[in-house]
Amino acid sequence: MSKIVRILSRILGCAFFAGLTFAVTTPLRAGDWATWRGPNLNGIAAEGQTPPVAWSDNKAIVWKTPVPGRGHSSPIVFGDRIFLTTADDSSQTQGVVAFDRFTGKQLWMVPVSQGGFPETHKKNTHATPSVACDGERLFVSFHHHGRIQVSALSLDGKRLWQQNVGNYDPQQYKYGYAPSPMLYQSRVLVCADYEGGGWIAALDGKSGETRWRVARPRKLSFSSPVVANIGGRDQLLISGTEQVASYDPNNGRQLWTTPATTMATCGTMVWDGDLVFASGGYPKSETVCLNGRSGQLLWRNDQKCYEQSMLAFEGHVYAVTDRGIAYCWRAYDGTEMWSARLEGGAVSSSPTLANGNIYSANERGTFYVFKAQPTRFELVARNQLGDEAFATPSICDGQIYMRTAFNIGGSRQEWLYCIGSH
Repeated sequence: MSKIVRILSRILGCAFFAGLTFAVTTPLRAGDWATWRGPNLNGIAAEGQTPPVAWSDNKAIVWKTPVPGRGHSSPIVFGDRIFLTTADDSSQTQGVVAFDRFTGKQLWMVPVSQGGFPETHKKNTHATPSVACDGERLFVSFHHHGRIQVSALSLDGKRLWQQNVGNYDPQQYKYGYAPSPMLYQSRVLVCADYEGGGWIAALDGKSGETRWRVARPRKLSFSSPVVANIGGRDQLLISGTEQVASYDPNNGRQLWTTPATTMATCGTMVWDGDLVFASGGYPKSETVCLNGRSGQLLWRNDQKCYEQSMLAFEGHVYAVTDRGIAYCWRAYDGTEMWSARLEGGAVSSSPTLANGNIYSANERGTFYVFKAQPTRFELVARNQLGDEAFATPSICDGQIYMRTAFNIGGSRQEWLYCIGSH
């Protein structure tokens, strides 16, 4: 064991054992934000949420707490805890940190890998994928040593299993890794698209054993898979590698594939009834709508939501592009209902919807709140929190959980905020 690992083990050990005082094993509630994209897997909070629309450093802040390391993963909320992935670039350590949901107190931090950090894009991190929680276990995926490693932890931070799922070692574009693990029934869905031979795999949540695995085109992309029930059957949807594809999540069998979008996409697909939507990316810009039963392309435009996922809500698609322009398109034919520039610069975070409002942050920490309505663009509030925001906000029980960062005097510090009524 290297010296740095021994030091980290001593540092993190106290927090780890402190977290073993009790275990949370309650079932998932409808409002828990337990995976990337929330309870409905589409960026829309559970019904009945009434989170604040205006806040500042001294307004509507329930608590704030420092986050160790660096990451772009979104807060995962289950029961009385919040979970984040994080990475320390100096020690090349990746791990999971847990906080008390009601006070913000850090409960434990557990390292799950050390060393082998690859080169990555300046806007990416080594802890970009979010945690996935099934109510009993936490699942995390990390990229190191030219491969993707998936780890399962108990809710109090005990390592249950760890698997090297497959190779991931891009050489043409060394931009790092981004897809979050997604859950389907008792399985953990993980993907990695790159020119050396991409793949999607389903792991058993209890044992980590591979249940199925399928090859993907030899092209780089970064989107997370998502499962939606369309046309009376569950479909695993994913964009990128110059196609939009659907798979049977039970066995990995491809249901349909359609040439669309572009090579690299980052956003997770969304759907509205039988319509499915995707956007990308690089090297070109394209947003598409397809028939989710057959994969037939229905409409397309030249807008680019590369890093951001979109929202599909009540017959319309809402998107915020890389350049910070918000759009509303009619779902069935792509008619542009409105567009509006959100001043303040580039956007990497995905929008979140609650109580009829869309929450969207730009990279400078400016949070816009605007109405999810097709008639016209209506800005509700403009808020500033920190000077850097890449993670997507999570909304649960009327509170907003945000991961932001402050850069002061050359020193960078991440913070986790709980915004709501006291």
